[in-house]
Amino acid sequence: MKLVIQRVSEASVTIDGTIHGAIGKGFLVLVGVESADTKDDVGWLVQKTVNMRIFSDDEGKMNLSLIDIAGELLVISQFTLHASTKKGNRPSFIQAARPETAIPLYESFVAGCKLAGISKVETGIFGADMKVALVNDGPVTIIIDSKQRE
Repeated sequence: MKLVIQRVSEASVTIDGTIHGAIGKGFLVLVGVESADTKDDVGWLVQKTVNMRIFSDDEGKMNLSLIDIAGELLVISQFTLHASTKKGNRPSFIQAARPETAIPLYESFVAGCKLAGISKVETGIFGADMKVALVNDGPVTIIIDSKQRE
C-alpha cells in the first residue's frame, strides 16, 4: 500500500456537487492499494499514520503526532498511486488492486485509524469522481510505501 500524507489546516471532498467529508487540522491521506497488499500492510500503515510526528511542538519542532494534537483525518482512495510510467505516455495501473481486494483493505485502514484513537475520520466514496480541496500546512507531504518498510 502507498500513502500520500499531507498535513492540512483543512480539507474536504466533494462528490456530485455535495461536500461528502470535511476536516480541520490533521491529515489528508491518499491511499493506493496494490494487489499484493495484506492486512499486515494496513496495520503497519495505521500505526505509522497516527503516530507520525510532523506537527510542531511549543518550540516549533516537528515533534507531535496526530494523536497528540487530537487531529482529524480525511482518507481518500486513489488507485493512481500505483501508476507505472515505464513505457509510453499512458500510465499502466496493472499493479493497483481490483475493487474486491482494495475496498476491504481501504475500509480496514479507515477502521484501524478510528480504533487507534482518531476521533474524526472522514472519507470519500471508493471509485467515485471526487473533488478534493485542501490547505496544505507547511507544506508538509510524506509518502509511505508499506513494501519499503524493511
